[in-house]
Amino acid sequence: MADEIVLYETRYPAAIITLNNPDHRNAMSSAMIDGLMAAIARGEEDRRVRALVFTGAGSAFSAGMDLGELRTILDQLRIDDCGKVWEGALRGEALIERVYRLGKPSIAAVNGIAVGNGAGFLSACDLAVAADSARIGYTEMKHGIQAGMVILHLMRLVGERVARYLLLTGELVTADQAMVLGLINKVVPPGQLMDSALAWADAIAMNAPKAEATTKSLMCKFSGQAIAMSMTEYTAAPHISDETRSGLESFFDKKPVPWSFKPS
Repeated sequence: MADEIVLYETRYPAAIITLNNPDHRNAMSSAMIDGLMAAIARGEEDRRVRALVFTGAGSAFSAGMDLGELRTILDQLRIDDCGKVWEGALRGEALIERVYRLGKPSIAAVNGIAVGNGAGFLSACDLAVAADSARIGYTEMKHGIQAGMVILHLMRLVGERVARYLLLTGELVTADQAMVLGLINKVVPPGQLMDSALAWADAIAMNAPKAEATTKSLMCKFSGQAIAMSMTEYTAAPHISDETRSGLESFFDKKPVPWSFKPS
């Protein structure tokens, strides 16, 4: 149905899973995360599906956390909540972990901007093709929100030096820059995006399914970061802080964040 927040379509051997809330730039709301989890399970259960392709409706892949839910969280936030694990954000972390450990290959077809959780989501996919107009950024800390699971996947994909650059500056990079850095595999004109993703799915379908699943499992197991770091550890779980409160208040009130600095 067109009004569903996540669309599921089979073009065997691929399942195309579309983040379908373009008016909110496909933000990672609770409903979006639930829909993606259900669609992933459906794709895994269908034996004819050999690869899961993720893309976004409209002009964005995903703009990250849902602003409406952030507003509600801010309104409900108490002083004594600081230091606690952020349960809402933890659900987004669980989605990233789910995608990374999928038994079937995952392909991100990045149609537009992907920031915050949206960038983390594509980082967890096995392959990524982006439209040449796409922009990617890890901007959480600008609003007082710590990076979580995305640290693991950035370091795994691009190495520590580049991961530090992307996280600490929060800079948006172009699709071409993202390919040079190792975040994505291929850049194409927007009209070729889905054809490129489906061509990869066709190539994947030539592999032996059990051998492929085992190989994916071994790649997860042998990743140094995956061994050293778990989403259940403090360092990987997003926490509420006083900066979270002040950063979100500044964002919604359209005021400078208290830690902002303007050189004289």
